[in-house]
Amino acid sequence: MKGACLFFLLGYLLAAEGVQSAVATRQFRDVMSRGRAPSHGKFHRGISSWSSDHNNWNDKLYPYWEEGDPRWKDCWKGGRVVASLTSDSPALVGSNVSFNVILKFPRCQREDNDSNIIYDQHCINGSSDYANLPDLYVYNWTQWIDDCDGQNCSHNSSHNVFPDGRPFPRHKDWRRRNFIYVFHTLGQYYQTTGGSSAMVSINTTNITLGNQIMELSVYRRNYRSFQPVATANVVYVVTDKIPFYVNMTQKNDRNASDYIFIKDIPITFDVQIHDPSHYLNRSAISYRWNFGDGSGLFVSNSSVQMHTYKLLGNFSLDLSVHALIPAPCGPPTPLPPTPLPPVTTPLPSNVTPSFSSLTEVPTGQSPVEGCHIARSGPYKASLFIAEGILGVNIIQMTSVQVATTQVENSMVDFVVTCQGSLPTDACTIIADPTCQVLQSEACDPVDIDECLLTIRRTFNESGTYCVNITLGDAASLALTSTLISINGAAGSFSRTAEGVLLACGFLVVFVAVATFFLYKRYKEYKPIERKTGDEASNEGLSVYFNNVKAVLFPANNEKHPLLKNKPGIV
Repeated sequence: MKGACLFFLLGYLLAAEGVQSAVATRQFRDVMSRGRAPSHGKFHRGISSWSSDHNNWNDKLYPYWEEGDPRWKDCWKGGRVVASLTSDSPALVGSNVSFNVILKFPRCQREDNDSNIIYDQHCINGSSDYANLPDLYVYNWTQWIDDCDGQNCSHNSSHNVFPDGRPFPRHKDWRRRNFIYVFHTLGQYYQTTGGSSAMVSINTTNITLGNQIMELSVYRRNYRSFQPVATANVVYVVTDKIPFYVNMTQKNDRNASDYIFIKDIPITFDVQIHDPSHYLNRSAISYRWNFGDGSGLFVSNSSVQMHTYKLLGNFSLDLSVHALIPAPCGPPTPLPPTPLPPVTTPLPSNVTPSFSSLTEVPTGQSPVEGCHIARSGPYKASLFIAEGILGVNIIQMTSVQVATTQVENSMVDFVVTCQGSLPTDACTIIADPTCQVLQSEACDPVDIDECLLTIRRTFNESGTYCVNITLGDAASLALTSTLISINGAAGSFSRTAEGVLLACGFLVVFVAVATFFLYKRYKEYKPIERKTGDEASNEGLSVYFNNVKAVLFPANNEKHPLLKNKPGIV
């Protein structure tokens, strides 16, 4: 009987040890994938400072909860924490791709300067949901750590370790690092501590091209353990094509996003290469343009190119960006009769080195001059070139006298002409003299046979105004501006430039008359003799006085031919 009891006790202990062993052998890949299939299909070379996900996970210190576990509802006071995980991909193979995570706390909660989570007083004031708060803190980790120090809970204590058992790194601000972030991708993981945000970067040299998944688990500090608060994942892209986009702008273009542009106006093409890790900073980059209008192939080292389409219709824009990236050179690898340990870094098939192979770069070693990796990126776009309004001008402004028994306003007619296609709408924006503060805006449809129209606008008060007039059609929008000064009397206005010109004209006339009388009084007789220089000078003086006469006596000038027929008023 005694032997049977011992046998039963031994079996129980073995069973308990087996259960404990089974729990202890949970691996990172089991926790991070959360039941999903692994995000990698084959072995990847190690990412620097990352570890294999076959390592064991300390489930006792870092409990693992399945999706849908009811414990998630109570893992944080006041609601759920959301982890916003983003990446700066796409990444050109060989460059670095970065991941940034920001924790978004429930309403009226925020992180203070000591990384404690507190209630935001500006948010909770007047809210009945927070009327009976016991104190300011959601989680006062500073107080927890201070209380725990007397119980040997210092930074070097046994529970200040990561899920794989490694101790937390020594940081001066370790008391403010109350969240543990575990990143996982391609069968490897990286763990770090931080506040409400964290960032990690990896090099993509040894990562397979295509879409990959970065997974994240976030834990918060508890008294003697850690509690899960959020999970997230994001897809990132590694490519062997240079990622970039083209920003197209054109004067008078109404909407650049529709790829409809105007004939006879230059289009600016601005290439923006997506290279957040500055991988291409030392590269030789060239741009090869084909605008599809028979103008030929253009090769440039500038990322900005201008082109004017002279014809109407559809055109196919082709652009390729090429980069020669400095790389280390290695001796040509001979073909051995028997397999040898690899001494070169395997590269994608489209890599074009100047020698047979490229050796891996030791830390701190610069590439040998003359070796490079060639990369390129294509771009295609279909553009439609249409007629549009090329320009707009105000050729005349006239005050309008209106008899009324009420308070008199100033009305001004703006006679406007344009070049190019006929507009379908006209808008007037009236602002302060700086053209910054909007005062009124009016738009009207127009139906005209020639580009000549009158726009009538009312000014309620005297002062100086900035007037912007825009004429538009389906594809274009042309603008002109002027400053106008409205006087106190109704219908009275002036343009600043004309006033200055008239004042200068009177001054010129006065000087000319005075000079004439002085000349007649003191002139001496000389034989008639004309020199070429004097003749040119007299002719220039005659033209000058004719111009002054044209300004002072505009009634004698020929009227603008477009004003012979009175335009419609808008």
